[in-house]
Amino acid sequence: MRKFLYIITFIGIALGAYADEVVFKASAPKQVIVGRPFQVSYTVNQRSRDLRAPEFTDFDVLSGPYSSTSSSTSFVNGKRTSSFEQTYTYMLMATKEGTFTIGPATVKVDGEQVQSNGVRIQVLPADEQPQQQQSAVSNQQSANSQQQRANSQSASSENLFVRTIASKTRVHEQEALMITYKLYFANVDVAQLTNNTKLPEFTGFLKQDLDQGEIQTELEHYNGRNYQTAVLYRTILYPQHSGDIKIDPANFEAVLRVQVQQRARSIFDDFFGSYTNVTKMLTAPGVTIHVSPLPAGKPAGFSGGVGHFTLTPSISQTEVQANEAVTIKLDISGSGNMKLLKAPAIDWPEGFEPYDPKVTNNFKTTTSGVSGTKSIEYLAIPRSAGEYTIPAVNFSYFDIDSKTYKTLSTPEYTIRVKRGANEPTANSQEPIAISYTQKEDIKQLGSDIRYIDTKRVEGRKSKVESIHYNLIWLWYVVPLIIAIVLLVVLRKQIKEASDLTRMKYKRANKVAQKRLKAAAAALKANDKNAFYAAIESAAWTYLSDRLSIPTADLNKENIASILRQKGVSDALIADVMNVLSTAEFARYAPSTDHEMDDLYTATTNLINNLENEKI
Repeated sequence: MRKFLYIITFIGIALGAYADEVVFKASAPKQVIVGRPFQVSYTVNQRSRDLRAPEFTDFDVLSGPYSSTSSSTSFVNGKRTSSFEQTYTYMLMATKEGTFTIGPATVKVDGEQVQSNGVRIQVLPADEQPQQQQSAVSNQQSANSQQQRANSQSASSENLFVRTIASKTRVHEQEALMITYKLYFANVDVAQLTNNTKLPEFTGFLKQDLDQGEIQTELEHYNGRNYQTAVLYRTILYPQHSGDIKIDPANFEAVLRVQVQQRARSIFDDFFGSYTNVTKMLTAPGVTIHVSPLPAGKPAGFSGGVGHFTLTPSISQTEVQANEAVTIKLDISGSGNMKLLKAPAIDWPEGFEPYDPKVTNNFKTTTSGVSGTKSIEYLAIPRSAGEYTIPAVNFSYFDIDSKTYKTLSTPEYTIRVKRGANEPTANSQEPIAISYTQKEDIKQLGSDIRYIDTKRVEGRKSKVESIHYNLIWLWYVVPLIIAIVLLVVLRKQIKEASDLTRMKYKRANKVAQKRLKAAAAALKANDKNAFYAAIESAAWTYLSDRLSIPTADLNKENIASILRQKGVSDALIADVMNVLSTAEFARYAPSTDHEMDDLYTATTNLINNLENEKI
C-alpha cells in the first residue's frame, strides 16, 4: 500500500511539472549606447532545443548564443516545489543611434514550437569629447592611470548635477505645468539620497504632488554625454495669477562613494580598493514661468475652469408627485484644474425646495495633470402640483488647445408634478381648515349680557386682597418670562452649534492652546517626534479653523493669500511661513533641545499675534 502511494505521488508530481505553462521570454536593456556591448537573453522555464533567433539587422553580433541552465528544489511544510530555467545569451553592439525593435525568437519544447516576445531598444549616441581633451587623455594613458581613476570619481558639476525641468514656461492662468527635478550622474557612485531636501515654496501656484514611488535610473543623452538619471521630485503646478512667477532653486543632498587614494598600495588594494562616503549638496536652478491672463469675453457660466472637459447630465424622473424628490446629476469629466471647478447653479422653478448639492470627486494625478470626474447631484422637492420647466444649465471653461472659451449645456427639463396622495382636492368631502378674520365678525354684545363692573369690584378690595392678587399674577408672569429667556438663549446656542465653521472659529485658540500643552509635555519628556507632531497640528489646525479652510485644502500659498486679504502684515505672514516650514522639516532632520524651545516659543507667539490681529 505504501509503495502504491509513493507511485501515485511521483506520477502526480511528474504530471504537475509537465502541466506547467511554458514561458519563453526575451529581455534586453531599454537604452544602450553606440559602440558599447550589451546582452540580449532568451529564457524558457522548461528544457528546450532548436533555438531560432531573429535577424539582428540593426546590431552587430559579437558572440553567442551561450546556453546555460539552472534548477532549484525546495520543501516548505512538506510540499515540494521545483523550478527550471534555460537561458540563451547573445552579446550585441549598436552601430547607429535610434529606436529599434528586435523580433521574437522561437524554440521547441516537447516537440512544440514556442515563441518569445520582441524587445524595443533605444540607442543613444556615444559621448562627445572635445578634441583637446581626447589628445590629453591619449598622451597620459600610460603615465597617469591612477590619477585617471581618481578623476573618474570626482563629483564635478559636469559629472553630477540636478536639472529643473519645466514642461512649459509659457502658460495661461490655471493651466497645468509639471516641474521635474532630475539627477544626472556619470563616472560617480551615488550611494544614496538623504532626506535633507529643501524645495521652493512655489508661491503663486496651486501645487499637486505626484506619487514618486521607488526611484529608478535610466540612461539619457544630454549635452553630448550619456548620464544615468533619476527623477527626484515631480509636481503639477497651477498658476493662480498672471505675470512672471519665479520658482526659487531647490537643494538636494547626496552621499557619494569615493575611492580613497593611498600612497603605499598593494595588489589587494588594487583589487578590493578602499572607499569612503562623501556628502555633497546639489542645487537645482530656479526657473521663471511666464503666465498670461485669460482672454477677455468670459461667458456668464465661467467659474475658472481651464483644461479639457465634457458634461454628462441626467435626471432621476420627469413625472413625480408633490413632495417627492427630483435629482439632477451633472458629471464633469476631463483634465485640468479639476479641484477648483465650482458647481454650476440650477435655476429651480418657484414651488421647488432645493437642497445643497452633493459633490463627489474621483480624480487621479498623472504627469499630464489632474484628470477624472466631478459628479454633482442636485436635489429638490416640488411642493405643489403643476408643470414646471427647469432651464438649461451652462458650464463654461477655457480650452487649452484652441485658446478659446467653450460652453457646455444641459437640455431643458419639463417636470410634471401630480397632486400628492394626502393633498385634499376641490371636490373632496374632507373639511378644509380656513383661517380668516374680518371686522364684521366682531360685534358689541352689551345689550344681551351686562358686563361686570370691574371698577366697583376693585374699589371694594382690601389691601391684603390686592397684594394676594398681585402675587398670583407673579406666579404666572415670572415663569413665563424665564421660559422666554431660556428659549431665546437655547435657540441662539443651537444656531451657533449648527454653524460648525463659526464654532471652529471661536474655539480655534482654545484647541491650539490644548495642543501646545501636549507639545510642552513632549518637550519636557524630550520626545521629539511627539513634539513636532503636536506643533504642526497646533499651527495647521489653528489656521484651518481661523481661516475657515478645510485642512485637506490648506497649503502655504492660500494661507499667505488669505492673510494678505485680511490685512495681516508681511512680517507676521513671514513668521507663519517660518513656523510651518521649520516644523515640517525639523521632523526629518536632527535637532537640538534649544531649537525645540525656540520653535515652541515662536509658535506660541505666532498664535497670540494672530489672535491680536482678530483675523
